Amino acid sequence: MKKLILLCLLLTALSCEKRNLQHNVPYPNSEFIDQDWAMNKLWEDGLAEVAHYDAEMVIYNQVRSFDNVLITVKEEFNEAFNVKTDDYSRDDLFSVMKVNRFLRLETENYPYHFLTSLFFKRNKPEQLHKMTHTGQEWCGNTFKQFELTPTSYDYDYNSYFDGYGDGYRTIVGNNMLWEDQLPYVLRAVKFEDGLSFNKKVVDSQINTKTRAPKVYNASFEVSDQDTMWRVDVELEESKSNVYTFAKEYPNLMQSQETWYGYNLKLNRISRYQYWR
Repeated sequence: MKKLILLCLLLTALSCEKRNLQHNVPYPNSEFIDQDWAMNKLWEDGLAEVAHYDAEMVIYNQVRSFDNVLITVKEEFNEAFNVKTDDYSRDDLFSVMKVNRFLRLETENYPYHFLTSLFFKRNKPEQLHKMTHTGQEWCGNTFKQFELTPTSYDYDYNSYFDGYGDGYRTIVGNNMLWEDQLPYVLRAVKFEDGLSFNKKVVDSQINTKTRAPKVYNASFEVSDQDTMWRVDVELEESKSNVYTFAKEYPNLMQSQETWYGYNLKLNRISRYQYWR
């Protein structure tokens, strides 16, 4: 019995050590990103930013139109479980920005539901701390989770596809951006006409596939479009995305156009406690 107790204590200690390592992973901050962008008092008002976009996505070789919601809100995580805390008296709390991307679209066969949750430490808009993605349609469920480690991202997945039913892989490196975080992190760019830079970018995970993610050597270019900022992202030859952002803080994304047809155009924006 004593041996069992000691083993449990050891496993708990190792788990806590891993969490602490994840929490304190360094990131070489880029000079073209405002690291304090999310520290603005706007995010302290207890409300969530809820942005609705008129969206398009190609499913079954046909363009589908739907409402795509992007929710941005500050939350408190705890290190022990790496999730939003219920106990605010804990001594292992840290603030994150959560970005939820939800969509429901219809096809002639059945509807699709996607929910992607991305989390960033408030003072690290570039570094993805954690991301989960779920997809549901009549063929089955897909779940993906990416968690930061000192040298990589742990990738756990579960899907209905043969060969990818339940598995784990490692994505080496953590000095990278994720395509699904670009509507958030590009809001923090130190916008300047002609600004250009390069970053590795992991391809979008908003799908039902659990294949090994592709990492691009992408180039970014900022241009002044009078009423908004435009950011062109060339992932590789013939694969380019375009994003536009409001000039006033909090620099809300106005539109997204991707090379594969996942397009967004801002419809409306509000701030409220959607969970009540």
